[in-house]
Amino acid sequence: MLKPLPSEGFSWVGYIPEKAIPFVEFLIDEHNFTLKIVSQRQTKHGDFRQLPSGKFQITVNNNLNKHQFLLTLVHEIAHHVTHQKFGRVQPHGQEWKTVFQHLMLPFLRPDIYPKEILSLLAKYLQNAKASTDSDVNLSLALKGNVAEAGKYFIFDVAYGSVFSFKDILYKKGNKRRTRYECLNMKNQKVYLFNQNVEVKKHISTN
Repeated sequence: MLKPLPSEGFSWVGYIPEKAIPFVEFLIDEHNFTLKIVSQRQTKHGDFRQLPSGKFQITVNNNLNKHQFLLTLVHEIAHHVTHQKFGRVQPHGQEWKTVFQHLMLPFLRPDIYPKEILSLLAKYLQNAKASTDSDVNLSLALKGNVAEAGKYFIFDVAYGSVFSFKDILYKKGNKRRTRYECLNMKNQKVYLFNQNVEVKKHISTN
């Protein structure tokens, strides 16, 4: 269940880079929706939906840093604008990609996004995917190459080591191009993990 945080008025300003505030304020004024800042969800950074009342709502996770939060917010606003302009279309189809790219243009500046992120972000926007996590380099740059407290990026886990991901134990195997083969210790099946996946190291009690 979502746990909304106070998000009325301008409480969202502390979640985005200062120079982005006027542009976001314009988007909020221009498009009619409610913004809720909510507790972290494991499966998504944000979402957009139409409520039973007919009103529109965007939610964004509160654990994101300012650069992630801004990108996620504009991503969801792009869904809203796409819905208004085109009606029911593919969620991350060409219509959304074009709208998202257009809405992000004012934010592609070095006083909002650091230069090391800008080039990766511009490349990503040429053919944006459903999640920035699918772009390993951009995902790592947005996180400042720092994993969440208590977690490690899978590329920092030693070969053959056991780790925990979503409360399931895996054993790290070989790298296959851009992803790692990892053995699920429960069902003995091999799964591919992107390099930017964050996991917990498993400490044996034996």
